[in-house]
Amino acid sequence: MARSNYLFTSESVSEGHPDKVCDRISDAVVDLYLSRDPFSRVACETLTTTNTIVLAGEVRGHESITKELIEETARNAVKAIGYEQAGFHWKNARCEVLLHAQSADIAQGVDASGNKDEGAGDQGIMFGYACRETDVLMPAPIIYSHRILKRMAEDRHSGKAPQFEPDAKSQVTLKYENGKPVGVTSVVVSTQHKEGVQQSELRELVRGYVKEVLPEGWFPPEEEFYVNPTGKFVIGGPDGDAGLTGRKIIVDTYGGAAPHGGGAFSGKDPTKVDRSAAYASRYLAKNVVAAGLADRCTIQLSYAIGVSKPLSIYVDTHGTGKVEDEAIERAVAKCMDLSPRGIREHLGLNKPIYERTAAYGHFGRTPDADGGFSWEKTDLAGKIEAAVR
Repeated sequence: MARSNYLFTSESVSEGHPDKVCDRISDAVVDLYLSRDPFSRVACETLTTTNTIVLAGEVRGHESITKELIEETARNAVKAIGYEQAGFHWKNARCEVLLHAQSADIAQGVDASGNKDEGAGDQGIMFGYACRETDVLMPAPIIYSHRILKRMAEDRHSGKAPQFEPDAKSQVTLKYENGKPVGVTSVVVSTQHKEGVQQSELRELVRGYVKEVLPEGWFPPEEEFYVNPTGKFVIGGPDGDAGLTGRKIIVDTYGGAAPHGGGAFSGKDPTKVDRSAAYASRYLAKNVVAAGLADRCTIQLSYAIGVSKPLSIYVDTHGTGKVEDEAIERAVAKCMDLSPRGIREHLGLNKPIYERTAAYGHFGRTPDADGGFSWEKTDLAGKIEAAVR
């Protein structure tokens, strides 16, 4: 039997965290390729360390995209984050571009030809999740963790909080009673800061953002409010720790409150089901909950490389479903073409919409007018509800 009373913790990291710097660069490269050719193929991995950026992977796209243009794109991504430090500077960092042509063996399995539809870019399992804990149908701990850092970054960029530097982490622990969040028991925020900023000043500055984000009365006990618990945090970002694309997959998704497949998202074009099918499964789970068919919903999809149809569709409403889980499985299969092509076309994924996903979560975001975060729409709820009746 599932526990109903417990503590649960999720963490977030800012756009200036070394791994998130890499995610952003990789997704900026995806956007560059898709802006020139919506059917580009990109698998871009980035490494960052002290004043160094290295890009590697496989691409297929418009011939106008040169190594010089890719380097410029990477530097602009770092500049937008705000890194102008001695140990990591958008302009001065060494940048090495090692991207090369996509394997012909992979391409023949993925490309559509003759009577063969476009296949999945790789095998894998992908999960989507939604619940009623927040207004965006996401688990509360990860959403609050994201929102604290996002607000801090907004004020850093605007100049309202010049004490902050780009690298930061947060962690929020919630108390659950009868399976529902009722309060916060602890908050941890570690933020890079300018030299000379005192610990006491930083603590009070961060306090304001935590209070702004958390519901009224949910601020933790003073002894459970931790700001830079190790003390000074001036050296940060890739100068403090090396970064790699795809190392923050739990931060990117549900903060550990739901299962995660094996693959990361950033740096991958939408033929890679690691990304597109994870977006589709979130979209379906969110629409199931939005339709009132369940209070919680987990959906798993699985694929084989070169095969267009999903091998399996699994739904678990965790005992909260208003209809049988099997009925929801049948309904979602009817309501959306879950082939890689079907997902791309339904969600409009062949667009340069990915750099913005690289920090503060791929889910629980507001859909953009240009098609960004299209998987957060609830426009399929009525169709799914009708299909199960």
